[in-house]
Amino acid sequence: MSQKTAMITGASRGIGRAVAERLAADGYDLHLICRKNENLLKELPGHHYIGNVGDHHFVSEIFQKIDRLDVLVNNAGISKIGLIQDLTPGEWEELINVNLTSVYNTCHFAVPLMLRQHSGRIINISSQWGCAGASTEAAYAATKGGVNAFTRSLGKELAPSNIQVNAIACGVIDTDMNRSFSEEDRLLIKEEIPAGRFGSPEDVADLVSSLINTTSYLTGQIIGLDGGWI
Repeated sequence: MSQKTAMITGASRGIGRAVAERLAADGYDLHLICRKNENLLKELPGHHYIGNVGDHHFVSEIFQKIDRLDVLVNNAGISKIGLIQDLTPGEWEELINVNLTSVYNTCHFAVPLMLRQHSGRIINISSQWGCAGASTEAAYAATKGGVNAFTRSLGKELAPSNIQVNAIACGVIDTDMNRSFSEEDRLLIKEEIPAGRFGSPEDVADLVSSLINTTSYLTGQIIGLDGGWI
């Protein structure tokens, strides 16, 4: 049997890097995508692609080189904190493009490969803000709410074909995206989290690995990973 393959977007650091390291340890042949940080990406094993996963043509070119895909982890994402009246149309479009359109792009090409082998796992890295909303992060929450709805819908669509689609709705994970908080803010947030700490990228990677290996009956779900916060 040929080696199983996995694609991870936003793979150079944070959650994506932790997932890549875990799946490499699990024996997967990796296809890793990031927008920049080429040197960081090269430190990881696998096939490397540098570009905007929100660009349909770029993703199409990658999939021309792939004839099998068992696991797709959509992790690419950016955030923008601020009042909605201060968000520019360009910033709105970039958030939608990177956080949501990218998920459509990869699934558009991955699903036919998975249908051909009648199996596959798609895991979308989302956020609890996509479920609960967040003041000063309306646009980011909207993109993650879109990812959640996409996940539920595609899970229903692909269940008859033995392809499972789930999302992990992360709370505060200790990555560069959340290190903009002041030390005072970090302490206040930790006090609100029943688990008493921020999540780690490795926590997310562990759950990704578990979802890949769990029962095929689990699909179309938004799974919270937030230490009991929301």
